[in-house]
Amino acid sequence: MPKIVYKSAEQIELIKESSLLVSKTHAEIAKVIKEGVTTKYLNKVAEEFIRDNQAIPAFLNYNGFPYTLCISLNDQVVHGFPSNYVLTSGDIVSVDCGVIKNKFFGDSAYTFSIGEISAEAEKLIQVTKECLILGIEKAVVGNRIGDIGFAVQEHAEQNGFGVVKELVGHGVGFALHEKPEVPNYGKRGSGIKLEEGMVLAIEPMINAGRAGVKFWDDGWTVSTIDKKPSAHFEHTVAVKRFKADQLSTFEYVEEVLNKK
Repeated sequence: MPKIVYKSAEQIELIKESSLLVSKTHAEIAKVIKEGVTTKYLNKVAEEFIRDNQAIPAFLNYNGFPYTLCISLNDQVVHGFPSNYVLTSGDIVSVDCGVIKNKFFGDSAYTFSIGEISAEAEKLIQVTKECLILGIEKAVVGNRIGDIGFAVQEHAEQNGFGVVKELVGHGVGFALHEKPEVPNYGKRGSGIKLEEGMVLAIEPMINAGRAGVKFWDDGWTVSTIDKKPSAHFEHTVAVKRFKADQLSTFEYVEEVLNKK
C-alpha cells in the first residue's frame, strides 16, 4: 500500500515552481485559443513552451498517454486527446496540464469557453470554479479529506449539477499521482487527516446533468453519460495550518483572457 509522502518547505517551493510553469502554460494557451484553431495546435504550443522553460511535459508518455495536454471538449470530462478538431463558437474546453521541473511535478486544469456559450455552460464553469475555491479552503491542518469532498459536492449539487465520482484528485509532487486520493464528494470529518507537508491536486469535475460517466475505447477519454457538458478546474495546493498555500494560479491565464 503506497504511503503519503510528506514534503519539506524547500520541496514545496520546487513544486510551486513547477506549478507556476503550468499556470504560465495555460496563459500561453489562452493567447491562441479561439474559433478556427485545432486542439492539436494548442498541444504544440504548450509542449514548446514547457520545453523552452527547461521542463518536461508530465503527461506525455505517462502510462502511454500520447500528448502534452489532456483536452476535453463539451461533454468530455477529462483525459481527451488533442486532435484535428477545429474549435467552434459554443465549445467549452477543459485543458489539463502537468510539468516536471527540477524533478518535481506541478498539475493544474482550466476550462475555456469559445465565443458565445450557452447560459447552462456558463453557469457550469462558474460553479465548478467556485467548487475548487471551496475545496481549497478546507485543505488545512486538522481537517480531513472528506471535508474537501463535502465542500465541492455540496456546492455543485445545490446548483443542480452532478459530481463525477469515478475520477478523483490526488497527492502530487515527487510523482504525478500520489496518495492520498482526493474525491470531489464525501462526508464532513471523514477520511485521512490533513497534515502539514501534504501537497494535493484538488480538481472538481462537475457535470451539467447526471453524475454518470462513460469510458471510451481509446482507454483514456471520459465523457458524460447524458452528453451534457462537463467542466474541470484544478490547482496544486500545500496543506497549511490556517490557509492552504495555493501553488498554481489562474492569475496569468485570466489576465490574458480579460484583455481579449
